[in-house]
Amino acid sequence: MSSTQQQARVAGFLYLLLALIAPIGLLYVPGKLIVSGNATATADNIRASEWLLRIGIASELIHQTIAVFLVLALYRLFKAVNETHAKQMVILGALVSVPIMFVNVLNEIAALVLVSGADFISVFEKPQLDALAYLFLDLHNQGIIVVSIFWGLWLFPFGMLVIRSGFIPRVFGVLLMIAGVAYLASSFATLVLPRYAPLVEKVAMPLYFGELPIIFWLLIWGAKTRPADAPAA
Repeated sequence: MSSTQQQARVAGFLYLLLALIAPIGLLYVPGKLIVSGNATATADNIRASEWLLRIGIASELIHQTIAVFLVLALYRLFKAVNETHAKQMVILGALVSVPIMFVNVLNEIAALVLVSGADFISVFEKPQLDALAYLFLDLHNQGIIVVSIFWGLWLFPFGMLVIRSGFIPRVFGVLLMIAGVAYLASSFATLVLPRYAPLVEKVAMPLYFGELPIIFWLLIWGAKTRPADAPAA
């Protein structure tokens, strides 16, 4: 197996891990705990299933840690294609977005503290604590929307690298950039034009899956050997 194929499969494995773990904290847990517009019901759900929110927190921390190693693996794979684009991919895909996500997890931890029944928050009434817990979960959701901007932006240099690489089908690069447009459009609509956000999200949702094909290509087929690798192979 060439070094290019090996690097590609390592990146594909990390990408698959991220894709499997991320939905737990980003989709499954909020869907089980948060009752839209109902702070009391949401807080009661957290009290009854505190372990579930902790699993969601662990999921976010783990998949963002994986994201760091994924982006570094992709950098090693593509730096010979265009080092400038590869550096942009690292900056947008890890150096900016990962710290935002780590800090954003504090909002979920704050919600846990508020429903914990700790003595130092006993000065607040239950409805106040419920409202504050719901507020922090909403802030966490808003943080996801903000970081989604960078989840979209990093796909552009990534897509360009795929298109220019010559060892991965170009169509995957196009699909990555389409997914990037979907992330940006959804975030922009939610933050700036909330009235149209549901409509934009419906259109964007299927486009997010533009990331999936390259995961399986990297994992299963790897990448063609670069010309520079041919003598060593």
